[in-house]
Parts: sequence; structure tokens; C-alpha cells
Amino acid sequence: MKFDRIPIGKFSLMTHLTQKALRLYDQKGLLVPEAKDAFSGYRCYSYPQIERGVKIRILSWMGFGLDEISSLLEAENQRDGEFIGGMMQKRYTETQLEIRRLQKIQNLLLNQTDTLELISMSVSEPITKEIPKMRVLSMRETGSYEVTIGKLIGELFGFVENSSGTGKTIKLTGPAMFLCHDKEYKENDADIEVSLPISGNLGLETPSITLKTLPAIKAVSVIHKGPYQEVDVAYSRIFEYMAENGMEQAGPSRALYLNDPNDVSEEELLTEVQVPIR
Repeated sequence: MKFDRIPIGKFSLMTHLTQKALRLYDQKGLLVPEAKDAFSGYRCYSYPQIERGVKIRILSWMGFGLDEISSLLEAENQRDGEFIGGMMQKRYTETQLEIRRLQKIQNLLLNQTDTLELISMSVSEPITKEIPKMRVLSMRETGSYEVTIGKLIGELFGFVENSSGTGKTIKLTGPAMFLCHDKEYKENDADIEVSLPISGNLGLETPSITLKTLPAIKAVSVIHKGPYQEVDVAYSRIFEYMAENGMEQAGPSRALYLNDPNDVSEEELLTEVQVPIR
């Protein structure tokens, strides 16, 4: 089948994709040249491939990863509008979080002489405390911290509210908390467990929610004041304190959300971070 061959350099100009990017897309099977010289490896494209190249560039500019772009283009071929809509909504949520993060950075830079002082004031002094065992409703998924924690908390609160009309006497006995099971920071596939301390008569009706008892622990604790995206300074302060005092971590860390983000500004959010120790 004959086609008008477009050399890689010209195709790069037409799509505004670098030759380096085009070679990567070829390797990934995302945009494979119509022809490739067997001896030199020189790539040539066809005019119908221009549209696909432009779509890849725009989706990449929007922040989608290569695997996501591949899935979106495949969904377009399959006319799967529901999948495309879900991916776009997910990216919209991630973009809103990034906008808020950049706005926070902008505000800090406008007060740059006080930035380091403000950061140090956002975390309380570490203390060691005994935490008794507690009965909790729990959900566990993999995902990003920014999206998955809020989603799971919403689902747990929704379950408790719906249960109140079924004769069950469920009462919350503490704030929602996030348990981190990973031993390193992960952006997109973190092992996330969210729990709600409860008491009362409970009959579970969904396999995604479990009833369990968190063990009693001895933990180093600090209180962080400010946006959730900045709570990493609390973890840093705790691990510094543990290193100074010869302590070792003895289980998943816990982050307790002490007030409601719907009731207070980001600057007033309170998060207690607890790291179990031996």
C-alpha cells in the first residue's frame, strides 16, 4: 500500500514533537512509523498519523502519562466515552490539587523573609504517648494520597450515615485516620488504608469495608497545622526526633484528621501524625 512518506524531521515540525519524543513513542508502540529503513533505522510517517501525533502532544501537555495516553487513544478507537470521561475527571481533580499547591507556594514566596519561620511554626514539639487499641471501620486501596484518602474517607462516612437508618447503633469514637503501609513515598500506587474509630452494633453489608481492631501502640506524635500537602514536615520532625533518641519504627504510621476541611480554611487544618516505636 502506497503512502506519502514524511521523514521524521519534517513530521517533528508538523506535530511539534521532538525527534527524541517520537523515538520514545515508537519504542512504546504509541506512534509507530509507517516505514522504517531496515539498514539505517530511519523513520518515515504518513499524513494520517499527524492527527494522532498532535493528540499525543496535547494529552502529554495536559499532564497525562504515556500509559494513560495509550489507554485514552484505545478508548477513542473503541468509542468508550465513559472511560475517557472518567480519565478526564481524574486529571481535572489532580489539576485542582496542583493549582492549590502552586497558589500556596506563590503566597509563601510573597512573604519569603518569613517562609522558613512559618514552616517551623507549623509543627508542634514531638511527644511520646500510649495509644490504646481501637475498633475501626477500614478500607484499603492503592492510589495517590491526594485523591484516594479523601475518597475512602467519604465512602466510610457515607456508610456510617446510611447505616443510621437501618437500626444499627454505630457511633464515631475518634477522627478519621490514614495508615501508611509503604516504606517509601509513592506518587500513584501507594498502599492506603483509611479507618474510622467506631462503637456499637454493626452488620457489614459491603466487602470493601472491614471491621477490625487496631493494636495498642506507643508512638511519637506531633500536630501539624496547615494544608495536608505540607504534612511531610511533620513526618520529617518525628523521624529526626526518633533518630536523636535511638528509636525505631514499629508499624504503619497514622495521620489523624482532627478537624473538617469543609469547616475551616487550609491554613487551619490540624493533622496529628503518629509513628509507632519499639
